[in-house]
Amino acid sequence: LNSYSGWALCAEGFMLDMPLLTTVGALIGCSGAALTKIMCDAMNRDIVSVILGGYGTKSSAGGEAMQFEGEATTTDVDSVVKLLGESESVIIVPGYGLAVAKGQYPLKDMVDSLRSAGKKVRFAIHPVAGRMPGQLNVLLAEAGVPYDIVEELEEINDDFGETDVALVIGANDTVNSAAEDDPNSEIAGMPVLRVWNAKQVIVMKRSLAAGYAGVDNPVFLKDNTDMLLGDAKDTAEKLAAGVKAL
Repeated sequence: LNSYSGWALCAEGFMLDMPLLTTVGALIGCSGAALTKIMCDAMNRDIVSVILGGYGTKSSAGGEAMQFEGEATTTDVDSVVKLLGESESVIIVPGYGLAVAKGQYPLKDMVDSLRSAGKKVRFAIHPVAGRMPGQLNVLLAEAGVPYDIVEELEEINDDFGETDVALVIGANDTVNSAAEDDPNSEIAGMPVLRVWNAKQVIVMKRSLAAGYAGVDNPVFLKDNTDMLLGDAKDTAEKLAAGVKAL
């Protein structure tokens, strides 16, 4: 939409013979097109299907999506605090839910306490986490999270298998294993963070509802996954206080 509005503004500038309007429109159109290309690559989607309004990825087989059976297990703040205290390595995966709740500041406090206790803590950022590339990087930088512990998908994805705890905060589609396991899924082929390979996964969400793509997440049903339901900011504040008291 940003790109379309830019090109429309550019055309209007031509029609009204206003060079400044034409230049501004061209800049908006080009930047919007570049952003669209980045997001299409990150989601493994064909840019033509985006322009035409289709959602399917390049890898979608077009059949019926798999039905995942099982029941999600929930946990509480005290149990997660104890788990974090006993772990040696933690990877935190933030998503749009963290941005909406503005929970980056208490999360930073929790990370500081864990690192002071000698824990290895890192952040894993998906290219399209949030509503545009870089949104979560900006939020973490705003809270003062050190740049050297914030890593991109390609840099950290193979490390989950050696991690004690993967803490997912407000992310859903970007950690959905159906993208790799179900060729008929609407997000099939999209690169995702393989949080399910960690020894224990804690998912912080408001509810068990599907993400933006409307696809159920089988990670929520796995034996090594526990759901910590509630507002991200409130929960992060409780976790920060609990970890600090260890």
